[in-house]
Amino acid sequence: MDCLDGSPGQFRNFKKDDFEAEWIKVAECKFGQVYQVKLKVWREKCALKSFNTTLCPKNFYRRVMDEASDIAKVKFKYIVSVYGLCSEATAVVMEYMSNGSLNSLLASHTLMWPKKFQMIHEVSMGMNFLHSMKPPLLHLNLKTSNILLDDHLHVKISDIGLIRWEEGMSKNLFMENLTARGNISYIPPETFTQCPDPPETTFDVYSFGIVIWEILTQQKPFAGCSITTVILQVSHGKRPCVEIMPDRKPHECDQMISIMQQCWDQDQRKRPQFSDTVRKTEALSEVLKIPGSIKCHKNGDNGHTSKYPWLVSPINKIALPEMSDLPSGQYDNDGVLALLSKKDFGSFRQSVKREHVQTQYSDEKSLLHYTVASRDAESVKHVLNLGAEVNCTTDRGYTPLIIAVLHRLHDIISLLLEHGAATTQGDEDQWTALHFAAQNGDDRTVRLLLDKGAEADAREKAGWMPLHLACQNGHETVVRLLLSRLSEEAVGEREAQGRTPLHLASAYGHLNIAKLLLSQGADPNATDCSLSTALHLSAGEGHNRVVRQLLKSEVNIDTTDSRGYTPLHLAALKGHTGICRQLLSNGASPDSKTLQAWTPMHLAALKGHEATVVQLESQGGCVNARGENGWTPLHLACHQSEPEVVAKLLASKADPNVSEDSEGWTPLHVACTSVSFPSVLHLISHHADVNAVNSGNATPLHLAAQHGCLPIVKALLLNGADRTLLDSSGSTALNVAQRWEKQEIVQLLEK
Repeated sequence: MDCLDGSPGQFRNFKKDDFEAEWIKVAECKFGQVYQVKLKVWREKCALKSFNTTLCPKNFYRRVMDEASDIAKVKFKYIVSVYGLCSEATAVVMEYMSNGSLNSLLASHTLMWPKKFQMIHEVSMGMNFLHSMKPPLLHLNLKTSNILLDDHLHVKISDIGLIRWEEGMSKNLFMENLTARGNISYIPPETFTQCPDPPETTFDVYSFGIVIWEILTQQKPFAGCSITTVILQVSHGKRPCVEIMPDRKPHECDQMISIMQQCWDQDQRKRPQFSDTVRKTEALSEVLKIPGSIKCHKNGDNGHTSKYPWLVSPINKIALPEMSDLPSGQYDNDGVLALLSKKDFGSFRQSVKREHVQTQYSDEKSLLHYTVASRDAESVKHVLNLGAEVNCTTDRGYTPLIIAVLHRLHDIISLLLEHGAATTQGDEDQWTALHFAAQNGDDRTVRLLLDKGAEADAREKAGWMPLHLACQNGHETVVRLLLSRLSEEAVGEREAQGRTPLHLASAYGHLNIAKLLLSQGADPNATDCSLSTALHLSAGEGHNRVVRQLLKSEVNIDTTDSRGYTPLHLAALKGHTGICRQLLSNGASPDSKTLQAWTPMHLAALKGHEATVVQLESQGGCVNARGENGWTPLHLACHQSEPEVVAKLLASKADPNVSEDSEGWTPLHVACTSVSFPSVLHLISHHADVNAVNSGNATPLHLAAQHGCLPIVKALLLNGADRTLLDSSGSTALNVAQRWEKQEIVQLLEK
């Protein structure tokens, strides 16, 4: 039994001992902490959200416990999965989201517009799913700190069900619950009235409107205002300021602003349903489609290298609107920065003097940095002619040239280069102007920099060359330019994680670049630090055409990474059935085993990929292969409550009576513990032994009685389950049901 409590497949009450000893605190919330923990048996990271019961509202955790099993049944791509409780730690065990909250990301990085639109759409998808349930599941707690981000910065909504309206609840108590969690900015105006009506779906729609504003502006709503002020302003129709949207926004942003304003309409009857909103956000997100690339940007928070295309390095926060906040006199002699901020370039050029050029402003920025950021070439030329140091740096090592490259200011780039800007000078992380240009796909600037002596093989702190960045982001023209200036060996150069340009192009599906690199002699069997090849990465990410290209290139098809995974394992794990077919047709071994002895069939069954299971079996995969502890794919499918996979495995002659090694569990034992009624029926129809005993002499009936599933108990009894059998503690199934207080089961077994 304990061996099953280790997996996040079904709702459980975990023991502290189910997790490894090291609990890493990743967040502090209003009423407790969030830890990253690791399950011992499955080696899988989870998030454990503990509640300090002395700080929580009365009976709060008791209510969480009562509702958590219902929330755990909510399974959707954009909703954080709840696995169970850990009563010993007064905590909820959830899916681990490696990139934390959207709230934190918005504060630390500037997002590109396509990513902002994608995130808004993904939130609308999650909320539309909740509201389309019968009855609609209200969130009532939607805010950026409850929107979490996975490995690839996709959105998942969390903390569903922590705030609830209960019959007869007073508006004041409801408001107290909301404001105690810091939600004041997200509460619609009707909640502040004395109207006794319970909240409707329009409550969440209003909160979503505020979330859109936060994502678009990357500011906090009603910052610095007291609760009373917010209540008064919102009640009188005031909303966060739309005018502070960034200047350089796509014209589609006006449509997104219109959606936002409809969502926060004062009249709740005029707010749109998510079923309408999701179609509009999808259309806007498609227009600004994000490429499947991931860029290597520096994370200003923790110094680690981030690898996402949608984050602009905090350098872009040199933006000029902040100038007006500088105290006159102390930093802005004679108001020259204010003139730049107003874009009054004529007055600026008349006012600026040599002493201004020598002034150092906050963060060691010079007047030249600000003038370049203003985008006015004439003013830049004027400041340079007054003797500005062309290679001056900010406290983070940014030169005026780097700022001009980031903003694609080609005239200013040429001007700075004419005045002696150093093309080889890097910032604090050794990123040169060429790194930034290659990352942006700005081939005009790349050519200009290379012609002025930029080093094509320059490496930043983590070993990335501009070629790595261009390959990762799909900038084919830039790749060709760089290859023309590099030695033949450069095509196989590795960055700090051991990845070659081919690894990066393959991982993000850039077929033409992968072809180009292979034609230039790139080694398809090169491995990175985790022993992954380009084929591992493209197979795992589902890039069929890249896989096909690599298979033409004498690639080693069954090479294993540091965990013993072949490319076929990764394709099976992700459910990429077509890639599995390709790999198997090209000679991949269908039954190779990982270090934990899992075959591709095990992994496909574990994740519920029914079509992949069928494909693997049809091309020679063994349905009865034994993995760790002797578990078969059928054990895993039963454990994860995947009845369709169970049916396919049984139809393919999977043994329904095989018992695993450590505890002697058959698939039927597992299905009863996972409370998967359809799986139990499939097993019984394929002659599973209803009276099989595990090492503790427990039968499936004992386990079904413990878990309280009446239909399963009835099915077992109808098919010959013996209610008189005793487990190793001397208990019948009736005794077990009595001990666990399952009254319906007790009544049935007493008949």
